[in-house]
Amino acid sequence: MNLVKLLFWSIGVSAAGCALSLSGDCQAKNVIVRPKGIHDILVNPGMGITTFQRFNHQAIYPGLRWSEVGPESPIADSPTKPEFPDTSIAYLRWFWHQIEPAPGKYRWEIVDSALEEARRHGQQLMVRIMPYDQKDPLPEWYRSSGARRANKDSDEDGKIWSPDSDDPFYIRKWTALVQEFGKLYDGHPSLDTVDISTVGYWGEGWGPYLPSRDVQKALIDVYFEAFKRTRLLMNFDVIDMLAYGTQRGAGWRLDCWGDMGRPGKNFAHMLDRYPQGVVQAGAQEVWKRSPVALESCGTPGSWQKDPKYDLPYVMDQALRWHASTINIKSTAIPPEWKKAFDEFQKEIGYRFVLRRIEYPQSIKAGQMMPLSSWWLNAGVSPVYYEYILAFQIHSEAGRAVLPTSVDVRQWLPGDAVFDATLYLPDTLKPGKYRLRVGVLDPRTRQPAIQLAIEGKQSDGWYDLGEIQIE
Repeated sequence: MNLVKLLFWSIGVSAAGCALSLSGDCQAKNVIVRPKGIHDILVNPGMGITTFQRFNHQAIYPGLRWSEVGPESPIADSPTKPEFPDTSIAYLRWFWHQIEPAPGKYRWEIVDSALEEARRHGQQLMVRIMPYDQKDPLPEWYRSSGARRANKDSDEDGKIWSPDSDDPFYIRKWTALVQEFGKLYDGHPSLDTVDISTVGYWGEGWGPYLPSRDVQKALIDVYFEAFKRTRLLMNFDVIDMLAYGTQRGAGWRLDCWGDMGRPGKNFAHMLDRYPQGVVQAGAQEVWKRSPVALESCGTPGSWQKDPKYDLPYVMDQALRWHASTINIKSTAIPPEWKKAFDEFQKEIGYRFVLRRIEYPQSIKAGQMMPLSSWWLNAGVSPVYYEYILAFQIHSEAGRAVLPTSVDVRQWLPGDAVFDATLYLPDTLKPGKYRLRVGVLDPRTRQPAIQLAIEGKQSDGWYDLGEIQIE
C-alpha cells in the first residue's frame, strides 16, 4: 500500500469513528461485538416440522397411518414426551360435516378449542376446512337437499357422493361457510395460515368433476375477500389455478412431498410433476413474499421401506423450493434418519444470525445513539409476518426498549445490514448498562424469535455488551 492509499485508508477509518461519535470527538471509542453463532434447532414462529391433528407433547400416530378427521375437542397430552420435534405450528383440518352439521348451524367451538389448544401448547394453527373425500361425505343435509350430483350410484365411484360444483347451491353454501370463517378468525394471533379449499377431494381443487374455470376462480376469490390479514396457501394440483391463487398473493402448498414413484407406475410427483409445475405456474419467486408448505406423501416410515428411496434429493428439493413448514403427519421419524431430519430443520424457514454490531462505548441519555449491524439469514426463506427488531438498554437501575423501523420480512437468505441512530430516553440514570437485542412480537412487544447466536437471557433478549450512560 503506497503512502497516498494509506493516508486515504486512515482518513476513512477515522471518519467511521467520528460517524459513530455523538460528540464529534474522533477519539471516542466504539464497542465492536461479533456474537458467536450456535447450531441448535430453533423453534421459531411460522416454520419447522408441524404437528398434524395434534399439538406439542401429544402422542403421535402409531405405525404409518394417520387420520384426516380433525379433533373436535382437546386431546390429552402424553405422560411422556413423544419422539417428535417441538414445533411452533400445528396443522389441523376438518370436514364440512364436522363444522356445519345442519344448514347454517356452525360448530365454531371446534375452531375456538383448537386455537386455545394452540396457544396453550405454544403453537399457531395452519388450518383447512374440506368439503369431502372418499371416506368422509358431504354433510347429510347437503346430500338430501336436492342439490345436483355429479355422479350416480351405478358409477364406478358411485359410493362417493360427488357434488356438481357448478351448482349455484354448492357455490352459495360453500361461500357462506368461508365467509363466516373469515369473519370470525381473520387476523387471529394464533392463526398462522389458511388453506384455500374449494372443490374436489379434500377441497384441493382436483378430481373427476371439476366446475368451470370461472367457478374455480370465484371460489378462490372468496378466500381473498374473507382473509385480508391471515396468510393463504394455494393447493398445487391444478396448475392454472395454482398460478391464479399465487398471483393474487397466496403462498403454495403441496401434499405429496417425497413421492419418488409407486409400484407399477411410471410417475413420481418429485420427478415428473412438482419441479416442473412450479415453473409452469410462474411460482418460482413466490417464496420471497409468501410461504411454501410441504406435506409428505405417506410418512417417513413408509419412505424408508423403499430401498431405492432418495432422502437427500427429497430434502434438497424442499430447500430449493424455500420451504418454511413440513408436515410429516405426526408420525415417527425412523431412528436412522433422525440426524438428517435434525440438520434439515436447521435449514428450512429463516435463521437469523447477528454477525457484527458496533456502538458507542459511552453516550449521554437524551441523545441519539448510532449503531451499525450486520446480519445473516442462514435459512432458505424470510419470515412472513411483521416482527420488530429492537435493542434494549438494561440494568437493575432501569431499562429502555429502542424499537427500530427495519422490515425484517425483507431479510431474504443471505446478508443484511442495519445501520441507524436510536434515541436514548432522558430518563435513564447514569451508570453501566447492558446492550441487548431481540426480535419482538408486535402484539405483545416481547421477544418472539430465537436468534442463532449465544447470549440468550431468560427473558428472551440476547446480551451483546456493556454500554456507559453518562
